[in-house]
Amino acid sequence: MKRRPLSCFLIVRDEADRIEDCIKELAGWVDQLIILDSGSTDGTVEICQKYTDEVHQTDWPGYGPQRNRALKLCKHEWVLNLDADEKVTPELRDEIDALLSQEKLDVNFVKIPWHTYLFGKPMRRGRYSTPQGKLFLNHEGVHFKHSQVHEALQIPDVKPLVLKSPLLHFSWRTYQHMQEKHLKYACILAEEKQQKGKKGSLGFAVMRFFTDFIQQYILRGGFLDGKRGFFMALVLAQYAFHKYAALAALQMEQACQQDNEK
Repeated sequence: MKRRPLSCFLIVRDEADRIEDCIKELAGWVDQLIILDSGSTDGTVEICQKYTDEVHQTDWPGYGPQRNRALKLCKHEWVLNLDADEKVTPELRDEIDALLSQEKLDVNFVKIPWHTYLFGKPMRRGRYSTPQGKLFLNHEGVHFKHSQVHEALQIPDVKPLVLKSPLLHFSWRTYQHMQEKHLKYACILAEEKQQKGKKGSLGFAVMRFFTDFIQQYILRGGFLDGKRGFFMALVLAQYAFHKYAALAALQMEQACQQDNEK
């Protein structure tokens, strides 16, 4: 049986230093390659235009809404959702081809092993090694969670499958980029929590630092990745602390404003 047609989309901004490594593996393989760019000024758009005619420039409404925009542009039922810092290996491509060539395919959500690189080597344990739901059947009711970050895919009546071949993930350019990215996400999440009426405190933020470190380093086996595992556990502990410290800061600011208005 011929492989089922496959659409692929990426949402990007200022990824000129690494996006070509991603999309050159996709062009000529996927049946539709969609790029949604939200204001790049570094040549990202021009690089993408060498590989696909479907390069769209938009504003930035947040991760969830942007992915839903891209999903509406997909022509085919099967969709691959990637980021510019990810790379499909030949082995993964072959495995996806074999899967989508099966005559009877009783799955709608395919998770792919994630090999996240930290300072030159992949981590094998912990949060950033968890298989990611990147390939799915776009049927009625499928959408990304309408959130600014951590926009989980929502699939009614999910029927999952986990592949064997990995997707390579190069999330952080440098240590500074890693810290900036996590701090940015933490502050966005804090704002979302405040809008939903959730409360935070510095005490809870400190507690989360320690519990998230233990979860990543001990419970998820981060210690098996040696120095990189210890490093990643500390970074994720900081991330948890910043989420709730930022929420506490927003609450203190709000309380001061209310007092001044009295």
